[in-house]
Amino acid sequence: MGHTMFRRLLPQASPLPGLALALLCGLAAMALATLPPFPQLHLGGLTLAIVLGLLVGKLVLEPSTAAGRRDRRLGPACAPGLAVAQRQWLRAGVVLYGLRLDLGDVLALGAPVLLLDATIVVGTLALGLWIGRRWLRLDRQTVLLTAAGSAICGAAAVLATERSLRAQPHKVAIAVATVVVFGTLNIFLYPLLQQWTGLEPRLFGVYTGATVHEVAQVVAIGQQVGGEAADTAVVVKLARVLLLVPFLLWLGWSDRRRERGRAADAGPGGVLASVPWFALGFVAMTVANTWLPIPAALRDALLVLDTVLLAAAMAALGVGTRVSSLKVAGPRPLALAGLLFLFLTLGGYGLTVWLLG
Repeated sequence: MGHTMFRRLLPQASPLPGLALALLCGLAAMALATLPPFPQLHLGGLTLAIVLGLLVGKLVLEPSTAAGRRDRRLGPACAPGLAVAQRQWLRAGVVLYGLRLDLGDVLALGAPVLLLDATIVVGTLALGLWIGRRWLRLDRQTVLLTAAGSAICGAAAVLATERSLRAQPHKVAIAVATVVVFGTLNIFLYPLLQQWTGLEPRLFGVYTGATVHEVAQVVAIGQQVGGEAADTAVVVKLARVLLLVPFLLWLGWSDRRRERGRAADAGPGGVLASVPWFALGFVAMTVANTWLPIPAALRDALLVLDTVLLAAAMAALGVGTRVSSLKVAGPRPLALAGLLFLFLTLGGYGLTVWLLG
């Protein structure tokens, strides 16, 4: 009775139930990420958020064979809020992510390192599109999401790319899963590679930052390697994160051109429509973090808010994903991510030695 009265007090299409669900899942995932064994496995809040979202979507919202009423009660009630979390909260999270970067540190790396980052990112994206579309016959959205996660900055790049592509939640979940699988493998592999390759510390740090998927994974490797290699790896990785912006700009222009047939048909309004404004907000936050005197307490608070927004958005995407759709995708996205992993590990080593060694 009280449950029914509460529902009547809400507007017909209120986003509150879905937002509350996404926020609770995101906060729960962030809390779980601090408990054993997740820190030891280097599984962060974003990764756990999409897993928790998948479980909630399966157990709470998806209709069961015994009682199909659950989906009719909860699914439509949560849908508006989940959509807001997947779109507006995700965009805000990507914008605030720029506060993690400092352009001064990036520019101090020098032209050869920045060229290496750009070559790795462009090469991984191009190879991903070629293999994924021509060899594996995957759809364009799955290929771009998987390639962006491998090439740029893991789950954060997948989420930002999803916002431009408006991809289905299950494709996002698959792309994030591939980042987790091969990024986790990197954490155990790269400390061994330092011994096998014999690269001096700074050069190994450049190699790590230019080829490992996630910022958190780079930090985890740095903790094992230590010293100059760890510090260099993080800065090189953050320079790679900045390349998310030109990639999103290209993606917006490319999609607009596909819709119109040719860019000239779009006119000035079409060019503006192709700009992902949240990417420019990301740049603005990076510039502000570099040159404006932002109080440390305010910056720390905004970074916590950023993590919460991204975790809630990831949870919302997980809730909207059906496990059956993951099964339909099959092993091909994992095969694509595996081939890109080999390119990053082997090809990235060759490029690092060629350009800097």
